[in-house]
Amino acid sequence: MTKRLILVFGLLMLWGGTAQGQVSFKDSPNRIDIEIAGKPFTTFYYDGEWPKPFLHPLRASSGMVITRGFPLEKIEGESNDHFWHRGLWFAHGDINGIDFWREASGDQAKDAKLPLPVGRIISKSPPKTTGGKNEGTITADFNLVMADKKVIGTLRERYTVRRVGQNNIIDLQATILADQGVPLKLGDTEEGLLGFRFADEFRQDRGATLSNSEGLKGTENIWGKRARWVDYSTTIKGEKIGVVIFDHPQNPKHPTFWHARGYGLNAANPFGERDFYNDKSRDGSLTIPAGKDITFRYRVVIHPGTVESLGVEQLFTAFSKGN
Repeated sequence: MTKRLILVFGLLMLWGGTAQGQVSFKDSPNRIDIEIAGKPFTTFYYDGEWPKPFLHPLRASSGMVITRGFPLEKIEGESNDHFWHRGLWFAHGDINGIDFWREASGDQAKDAKLPLPVGRIISKSPPKTTGGKNEGTITADFNLVMADKKVIGTLRERYTVRRVGQNNIIDLQATILADQGVPLKLGDTEEGLLGFRFADEFRQDRGATLSNSEGLKGTENIWGKRARWVDYSTTIKGEKIGVVIFDHPQNPKHPTFWHARGYGLNAANPFGERDFYNDKSRDGSLTIPAGKDITFRYRVVIHPGTVESLGVEQLFTAFSKGN
């Protein structure tokens, strides 16, 4: 038996089974509903009223919703800060001086106080989907559009969805292409890059546990620190549940920094060194030369139980080796 097969076998045993559950897609205007084993998993919103694509809501294999409803759903008592935090998304707060992370509110007085002009990530054409017995994939290309409608580059996303054992898994590959004849500078800001906004039950002040690959716990210890992965775990309606996000070893500046907030935001961001080190002399930016591109890979595992029961280090090893 080859080392790769041994690794895959060990991974499946660790997750409690083989890849399972038909992944299917249902198209609607500006959205694609994703099902696993005939039940809702999430919806991919990719155009229309929203300034950037995102997955929302996200569910565990039990059906439990683990992302905040706002602003798509108004739930009594739920937090309503940061209206641009929706489910899972990929964007950056400074590309050539344009903010693709924050969004305009429509209130001119408020929007005038934003630190940078805001852009939009607009679909070039309908996404392509491929369903299957064990996994499904969405691929889509988007224009990076400035406030004056000028296109400065392309964002290409590929989401692969599957269920292994009791874990729902999303692999995201995101490529930024400087294909408009100009270089793209990914600026030094804490506002980026892969974002996940949890349900309020994942708040640290409500008892959630935030931990990273370096053995640190709590937002006060893991925010702005480098790590291979970060996990948020909690209990919702008696169900122990968690989400771990892995940063691939081939990503720029791996291991990434984490914009991991106790109020329920977790974001992998390799660029925000000035804020993370509290040192304005640092420059964590990265420039993509004209005609070139850069790719980021992440894995999101929605798991039952605690991160300690997950076997997270073995899962990271499998991800790093392409399994």
